[in-house]
Amino acid sequence: MDRRPPRLRGVVPELTEETPVYVISVAAQLSGLHPQTLRQYDRLGLVSPDRTAGRGRRYSVRDIELLRQVQALSQDEGINLAGIKRIIELENQVAALQSRIAELESALDGAAATMRQREAQVHASYRRDLVPYQEVQQTSALVVWRPKRQQSD
Repeated sequence: MDRRPPRLRGVVPELTEETPVYVISVAAQLSGLHPQTLRQYDRLGLVSPDRTAGRGRRYSVRDIELLRQVQALSQDEGINLAGIKRIIELENQVAALQSRIAELESALDGAAATMRQREAQVHASYRRDLVPYQEVQQTSALVVWRPKRQQSD
């Protein structure tokens, strides 16, 4: 439910964690890093913030979380920046594959439901007075049928 006043609906965009709102100085302060470190990470392709028309960097909440993750991997784990870049690429690839799996599972569930529905329609259309034909195996056995005699009392 949109809780913004009616006069602001459609005017003020919804802010998500991917909305670029923080300038480099604020992002540096929030991440605990020096602005020059943020510029270096951007040049290396570790964290790529959005750009304004004047080419100024704008960081999102997700970018700041990523900056903190890069710093932790570098300082706490001792991983070099090339390794961190590869880790980030692999994590992004895993996330994309998980998303694709979810899409395919959803499509598969829809196709299975459609198939069950069509199968039910076919079964409902069967004529009940018909019996499926079964191939009779040829045999040389002789069967004699005799009617039962009715016993008289």
